[in-house]
Amino acid sequence: MSFVKDLVSIIIPTYNREKWIKEAIQSVLSQTYSFHEVIVVDDGSSDNTREIVNSFKERVKYFFQQNCGPSCARNKGIELSRGEWIAFLDSDDLWKKEKLEKQMEALKKEPRFKVCYTEEVWIRNGKFVNPRKRHKKYSGWIYLHCLPLCIISPSSVLIHRSVFEDVGKFDPHLPVAEDYDLWLRISSRYPIKLIPEKLIIKRGGHKDQLSKKYWGIDRFRIYALEKIAKENHLPVEWKIATLKEIVKKAEIFARGCEKRGKWEEYRIYLKKIEKAKKEIFLLNADKNTTFAEKNILGGNYG
Repeated sequence: MSFVKDLVSIIIPTYNREKWIKEAIQSVLSQTYSFHEVIVVDDGSSDNTREIVNSFKERVKYFFQQNCGPSCARNKGIELSRGEWIAFLDSDDLWKKEKLEKQMEALKKEPRFKVCYTEEVWIRNGKFVNPRKRHKKYSGWIYLHCLPLCIISPSSVLIHRSVFEDVGKFDPHLPVAEDYDLWLRISSRYPIKLIPEKLIIKRGGHKDQLSKKYWGIDRFRIYALEKIAKENHLPVEWKIATLKEIVKKAEIFARGCEKRGKWEEYRIYLKKIEKAKKEIFLLNADKNTTFAEKNILGGNYG
């Protein structure tokens, strides 16, 4: 697929965010790195989002679609984009003006990286909050750090478009945790560069956040973990760690099902736990078998 070298395509998915969308777009248009295109994908808004976006005229491309969730909206933005690099901005978040410039500089200095993300400022219900220790970010091969929770914000990443051609786009079957799923697929194949500066502002706590809409979000993370655990490219240690994370999350989710009397789901997740534990046992057994033992078991006596 052809693209424009060094052009950054900025994709802003939105749904009924008239309160936030104008500031988000303004934070993009004020970037010191100006070689970019801005694409707003409206995922079926019924408020004044269209009018607000169109007030920016030719500086912003606007695309409307029927509501189908954040994965579909971001994927449509990728399809419409022309840039060598892809960035995302959630419509309730903001960028600091030097965000893109610092990321592009870092990627040019270390071209082995095709993915880059940043530290972030957190605001909840209008108040600054400090991330917990478990939200600590890392640089390099960070797959194992991505297993417990989502440490990469979509609003902070800058990704070479070839990465999507390799690992695929956002999974449209996931209504939430779609970013967690994508970061697992990317971090299992690519090192990821962290810029240890707070270059985005995440604004949360409002009622329309998808994380508040769905009960038991870990079931979607378990789905993502089960997908990646089936991949053949994972080193054995990573696969074992992935399966252990499935067990951990499934045990917590099963207890939640038990408390709520969701017995069918409870039994399903008990089976998932049993299956993952069995795979861990077999992988450990295989890992601990020496080369000589393998030869003997295979009938190769030399």
